[in-house]
Amino acid sequence: MRFPLLPAVLACALLAGCQRSEPAAPVSAPAPAADSVPAAPDKHVFEAAISAEDFRADITTLASDEFGGRAPGTQGETLTVEYLRDRFAAMGLQPGNGDRWFQTVPMVETTATPVAAAVKIRDKSVEWTFGSQWVAGTRTGEASVQVTDSPMVFVGYGTVAPEENWNDYAGLDLKGKTVVMLVNDPGFHVDDPALFGGKRMTYYGRWTYKFEEAARQGATAALIIHDTAGAGYGWSVVENSWSGAQYDLPAGEDPEPRLPLQGWITGEAAQDLFAQSGLSLEALRLAANKPGFKAVPLPASLTVTLQSAVKTSESRNVLALLPGSERPEEAVVYMAHWDHLGTHVAADGSVQIFNGAIDNASGVAGILEIAEAFARSGQAPKRSVLFAAVTLEESGLLGSKHYVAHPTFPMRNIAGVINIDAMSIIGRTRDIVVTGYGASELEDLLRPIAERQGRVLHGEGSVEKGFYFRSDHFNFAKAGVPALYASSGLDHVEKGEEYGLSIAQEYGANRYHKPGDVVDPGWDLSGVVQDLEALYAVGRELADGAAWPNWYEGNPFRAVRDADRAKAEN
Repeated sequence: MRFPLLPAVLACALLAGCQRSEPAAPVSAPAPAADSVPAAPDKHVFEAAISAEDFRADITTLASDEFGGRAPGTQGETLTVEYLRDRFAAMGLQPGNGDRWFQTVPMVETTATPVAAAVKIRDKSVEWTFGSQWVAGTRTGEASVQVTDSPMVFVGYGTVAPEENWNDYAGLDLKGKTVVMLVNDPGFHVDDPALFGGKRMTYYGRWTYKFEEAARQGATAALIIHDTAGAGYGWSVVENSWSGAQYDLPAGEDPEPRLPLQGWITGEAAQDLFAQSGLSLEALRLAANKPGFKAVPLPASLTVTLQSAVKTSESRNVLALLPGSERPEEAVVYMAHWDHLGTHVAADGSVQIFNGAIDNASGVAGILEIAEAFARSGQAPKRSVLFAAVTLEESGLLGSKHYVAHPTFPMRNIAGVINIDAMSIIGRTRDIVVTGYGASELEDLLRPIAERQGRVLHGEGSVEKGFYFRSDHFNFAKAGVPALYASSGLDHVEKGEEYGLSIAQEYGANRYHKPGDVVDPGWDLSGVVQDLEALYAVGRELADGAAWPNWYEGNPFRAVRDADRAKAEN
């Protein structure tokens, strides 16, 4: 998903995961993966202890050309999930989905035909060109969506946050209407640390939340006004991400309502819309940052007919279980996404394999190492430990979203989640970056472990970009389960921060989501081992204890956790 050392150089795209490169057709169709385990000798003898050699063996296999970039729905998926199943089985773990190792994840692929939007402002008609002025899609799975003369309403940041006493939708009836809203949170554009997170993006600032809330409020369509500072990326990222195929779970898999039409407009198109409406976008932006803001109807309406090609397919999560010795109904979850971008055919006909070594063969190799340490420790944990290698992160966190909707453990019975997404390969560091620092009490478990390693915890850079909401643990967070997302920072123990920064920048410029993300024999994996030992220790303490970590006070996910734990205790 992202390189954890330097989020700023890896401005993830507008999927809930990251920007996708546009794939060609799969090189080969997937063969069904058997759910039984065939006898096959291992080429590498894996040790019980977490080791750089074992980690290198797994990541080398997963990121090999043979696995073809691990795209869902290809032979690369079959090779990947069978390899993971066999590795987990060889450790002595049990299938994590009843008697099955796999969990099938249904997928809907929707490709919209670019179409201009007709906007009537007072008595004047304006057209927005798809791509250069606006982008849109549908999550309904319908081949044709029509919005006709839909009145437009400016709803500020489109936020309903009870703990902040904030409701941008107060008193509105949005049936048949289109909401227009700002990106990021109240407080961001005016740099007010007293409002929400100030410059730090909260859950309410994510574009995914804004569309979900608009659907809950009954809107027909929703448009977000782009600005580079607020979004954390330029318009080209929006345009590229919303062009071509979009992926989602079937509508029937999602308990939340979905918008018939959702998309973005450029800042320039918004300026023109408001100016021709006799309003000032800047003045309304300032007003939207003040408590008690009231939505403003615009003298404008939207008309568009969106045609899409829709097809269905499926992929698989891999689930492995170490049952608890005393409280097997309670669980600790380790997770990493196995998917990457696959094999593409370039315009010149050359074949490019997007091996995805760091993103995220490294995370999968990481949970395999931790699983081996648990399974071969000689001491069964008191709580169960579930290892989840999930699919379709690069297509919108869909594998983890499906698991949360169809869990093998109720969310209220999961003590915590530890997510590994792109490990650091720079060697040992003096610091650990906790993405979303200040979120949950899982940090209180990690901190003394880090201190014993001579390391300190701190948050990620570029907090306005909301990286905590861009990897698979986020689906668990929305369901109330505290989730930890941490890895080595930049401060190399011998070479300092400048060295770590140079490696992060090189990866972001030349390898991230490119064919250059391959295994390098020169990697210093000592920091990987240190990270995995720390994350193993967190999970071990949680699995052997009876604590139920919570979100810190003021976190938007705390109310869900409180309600779930209250049900569990009654």
